[in-house]
Amino acid sequence: MTETLSGRAVDGERFRRALAAHAAGVVVINAQDDETPIGLTATSFSSVSLEPPLVSFYVNQSSSTWPRLRSAGHFAVNMLTSDQDELAVRFARKGIDRFAEPTRWHRGPFGAPLLSDASVHLVCLPHTTAEVGDHVLVVGLVCEATVHGTSRPLLYHQGRFGRFIPHS
Repeated sequence: MTETLSGRAVDGERFRRALAAHAAGVVVINAQDDETPIGLTATSFSSVSLEPPLVSFYVNQSSSTWPRLRSAGHFAVNMLTSDQDELAVRFARKGIDRFAEPTRWHRGPFGAPLLSDASVHLVCLPHTTAEVGDHVLVVGLVCEATVHGTSRPLLYHQGRFGRFIPHS
């Protein structure tokens, strides 16, 4: 008789260690809540569809930023460059004004807070959300896309930020 795998999930710490072996790109998701900009760091960003142009990321349901982000009429994805690791750390911290100095930013289309020197800015309208485990999947319809350069991306691997170095 074949044993089924249902109900046999690995524990959270083992799962976390396994996923640390996977390098992920780093973005900062920003939005405007009333007059206050909000933002968070995400390593779960992904493209979803070309027609229509959709992107996604996940946010922990316990995130203090999530309720405010959920109510925003739009959000911006800031793709970070390899020298913006301090910015990624700043937007991952709790209990600070993430937009205060030394953060450099400006308002873009629809008033979206855009981080200076990001390699790409995407401005998105909310499309779909779904609760998945202890996170929320957020899907956005891309309504503006600006590529500022082809700088190397900031990566997250083994619990640390790093750089992509292409083979020659």
